[in-house]
Amino acid sequence: MVAKKDFDLPKHGSVDTRNLYVIKAMQSLVSKGYVKERFCWRWFYWTLTDEGIMYLREYLHLPTEIIPATLKKKAPAANARPNEDRFRGAGGKGDRGDRESYRRQFEGGEKKVGASENFRPEFRGGYGRGAA
Repeated sequence: MVAKKDFDLPKHGSVDTRNLYVIKAMQSLVSKGYVKERFCWRWFYWTLTDEGIMYLREYLHLPTEIIPATLKKKAPAANARPNEDRFRGAGGKGDRGDRESYRRQFEGGEKKVGASENFRPEFRGGYGRGAA
């Protein structure tokens, strides 16, 4: 269940009643531990707990065979994503392209660190905030 935090809204989006009534009813279920509440960007988000499912089964006189659609296991789709291991090489890391050749440049020798030999910075002063 979802509701906007607007107590003056004349009608809730999916239930034919005032938004305030929905918020207060869900608040009551949260206090009893039947529902978990999340709040984000002026919206309330509620989800049923296991105790809430059992309570609703008793209250609505439903058999135990009926379960919420969100808890039903879906059958695997025929066009599911293929196994990722099929695309990887023998090492399991896949094709790395140019990255391996770049990294191997520095394995045997020293990597040059610092500025090049012809770099000569000049500090003349008088620029920016430090100008006198």
